[in-house]
Amino acid sequence: MLKELEKIFLTLLKKVLWYKYIWFIIILIIILISYGRINLNHDSEYKKSDKEFELVVIDKRVKDNKYTITFRGSEKIITQIDNFPYNVGDIVYVKGNLEEIKNNTIPNLFNYKKYLQSRGICWKLNISEIKLLKENSNILNKVKSKIISKIEKYNYKEYLYAFILGDTYYFSDEIKGKYQLNGLSYILVIGSLQIMMIIKVLEKVEKKLRVKRNIKIVINTLVIVLYILFTGKIIGILRSGLCYILKSILDYKRIKVRYYNIILIVGIILLIINPYYINNIGFLYSFSISLAISLLRKKIKGNYFKRLLIICFIAFIVSIPITIYSNYEINFLSIIFSFIMIPIFNFIVFPLSIVVFLIPSFSFLFNVIISVVEYLINIFSKINFLTFIFRKPSMFLVFIYLVVTILFFSNKKYILLLGIIMLIHSNINLIIKEGLISFLDVKEGDSIVIKNNNNLTLVDTGGNVYYEYSDKIIKYLKSLGVKKINILLLTHGDYDHMGSSINLVNNFKVDMVVFNCGKYNDLENELIKILNRKKIKYYSCIKELNINNDKLNFLNTKEYDNENDNSSVIYTKLNNYKFLFMGDAGKTREKDILNKYNISNIDVLKVGHHGSKNSSGKDFINKTNPKYGIISVGKNNLYGHPNEEVLNNLKDSKIYRTDDFGSIIFKITSNKLMIETCTP
Repeated sequence: MLKELEKIFLTLLKKVLWYKYIWFIIILIIILISYGRINLNHDSEYKKSDKEFELVVIDKRVKDNKYTITFRGSEKIITQIDNFPYNVGDIVYVKGNLEEIKNNTIPNLFNYKKYLQSRGICWKLNISEIKLLKENSNILNKVKSKIISKIEKYNYKEYLYAFILGDTYYFSDEIKGKYQLNGLSYILVIGSLQIMMIIKVLEKVEKKLRVKRNIKIVINTLVIVLYILFTGKIIGILRSGLCYILKSILDYKRIKVRYYNIILIVGIILLIINPYYINNIGFLYSFSISLAISLLRKKIKGNYFKRLLIICFIAFIVSIPITIYSNYEINFLSIIFSFIMIPIFNFIVFPLSIVVFLIPSFSFLFNVIISVVEYLINIFSKINFLTFIFRKPSMFLVFIYLVVTILFFSNKKYILLLGIIMLIHSNINLIIKEGLISFLDVKEGDSIVIKNNNNLTLVDTGGNVYYEYSDKIIKYLKSLGVKKINILLLTHGDYDHMGSSINLVNNFKVDMVVFNCGKYNDLENELIKILNRKKIKYYSCIKELNINNDKLNFLNTKEYDNENDNSSVIYTKLNNYKFLFMGDAGKTREKDILNKYNISNIDVLKVGHHGSKNSSGKDFINKTNPKYGIISVGKNNLYGHPNEEVLNNLKDSKIYRTDDFGSIIFKITSNKLMIETCTP
């Protein structure tokens, strides 16, 4: 009876697994359910009031002399700390405060909170006291700790982490950005190379030892599972490892199954376990590219280089929706870049990473090879004549991209439709009519984006000696579909207002730069050298500028003896809404403005000097009577901004602070002023 039931079950299983469309339908349903699940509130095992914890160290990373530690207790918790002498697997007693993970505070940027949620982490722990309870006794953790200690001794250790442990955390943001810009991010996250290498080694050993087939499956499965756990369930390795295990078991049971169905089943299982994977770019790249290659394997023919070119083309096409949604730009030369770099990584970098780890004397050769690789990556990142920027697409447009991409793989004629959609999308700002004023959260600094239809004015760039905000501003501008900055307006020469200007000028075409009145300081002169080299026009102490049918009016009074009062103060009306940007102007300048200009009933006031006690005098606020007051200020800043007196002066205004609300965006649609915030 049991044998008959087993036979019936296996027969049904064979039919279901072989069926061509059912798993595509199921994964689409699971994707929709996953989006619903991640928007639900999930109860944590911990409460914010919890202060004492007994935790196991499950991950330890150090970058830029800062340790990032992941613990496991009732659930995972993360912390950042300057010194951490304990090892993975150690049990520790910790006192501290739990802090909720923050969302991104500039729209359309990487969301660290969602990323951590995809790893099952909801809390950050601020440690006040820690002590060891029990040293690591887990052999796997001890081995990993020794491997990490050995990797740390190498130059270019980030590549060893990537190819031995599957972990791309150690790459700098600059290098990651260049891989991303060149369309090569997926090379680092696919994960198939490690699994393939392990299997090949195991199969050679098993062949020599004449291990039976059923024993081989058990051994290989056990080794793959241990490696998945060892690497911390890195998504590319997790996907490749589970696909191999599932296929091995089905092959042993003589159940024929299309490999792309196996990929889909593994994807379904992972999304059921953790719906937050749907926001993980590594998950999306790994599954979509491997799925597309599996679906089209019959079309991948010819010699190695012809097959490689076809694979690069498939990877490029299938990545389009993911890249546009997450990165907002595509370099069409990435097909060629992939064609060059994949053999280098597959046949040189990856094998050499293993060799140099085992035999340190090869480190010189490894360093030379990686230097060449990064030189090529740097060269590629400068070849951008076929790079197109795309405004952040709606989920509906992403769906259209997915449908057309799938149709293309069934009929090449759809390449024309895909090209038309991309062309329209890349130039959508020529069609969209909008007024957008974004006060970006750049902590203790200013950066304001004024988008008037297809005209882009950037007022200040933020920046301080500890952090460059240019990458965030660049990413945000690209998410708006911005291809050039028509006017870069620097209210004055302080670092927190123009510290990121050089990087922005190097990354965008800029029509003109406008400086404030007064002498140029060292920072401004440094920028001017770049402007002269790039033949970008620049002006200072001007009276007005046109942006489409509207004007920016500069409320110049006289030249002062300090940089703050020499700030450009700008007044403009956009669709009859009045905006006043005060830079860092103080009370003396405010009095002079009131004496020279008749300004009242302002809709939006960018409060001067981050709410300092030296600005926003009572008379000035009473006269201008702002409906909304915007204060660009850093959380818990050293200067005590904003001042209580200033807040009291603004008591009749609705105050938006970037430390509380993140970026504040004013949208003028159908002559109505809409306000959005990007709250942490």
